[in-house]
Amino acid sequence: MLRWLWLSLLVVAVDQGSKQLAEATLQLYERIPLLPVFNLTLAYNRGAAFSFLSDQGGWQRWLFTGLAAGVVLVLLLWLSRLRSQERLLAASLALIVGGALGNLIDRLLWGHVIDFLDLHYGGWHWPAFNLADSAIVVGVGLFLFDSLRQGRRS
Repeated sequence: MLRWLWLSLLVVAVDQGSKQLAEATLQLYERIPLLPVFNLTLAYNRGAAFSFLSDQGGWQRWLFTGLAAGVVLVLLLWLSRLRSQERLLAASLALIVGGALGNLIDRLLWGHVIDFLDLHYGGWHWPAFNLADSAIVVGVGLFLFDSLRQGRRS
């Protein structure tokens, strides 16, 4: 099932390309409204999800780098052991791997993750995110769906 790594590589390529485009066209924290509930906004996240631990002295970069690398290795091992009929699970793991690698590359190269997608409603803003984060969320959603589907079959 490692043939699903094309999806991981696609996620990494699109994620890294979109981040470089955002950096080339946006100023830090500049907001460009695209829809009433969606902006492009360049931001850097030195922490984890929702900027968790972003205000620390820099040690968190290596913690999150190591965690991401470990998760990617475990998921690749899992992916390599799947049966051919477990396509939805393979796709979900490949999306998570691609997203994790996209953000891991940022941490290694820049010391932070590049975010630029900003959802909001009224005065409430969801923390800025990127396409790697989106791939992880979709991958986890597919994983949960597949788990529930498998549970009903049992």
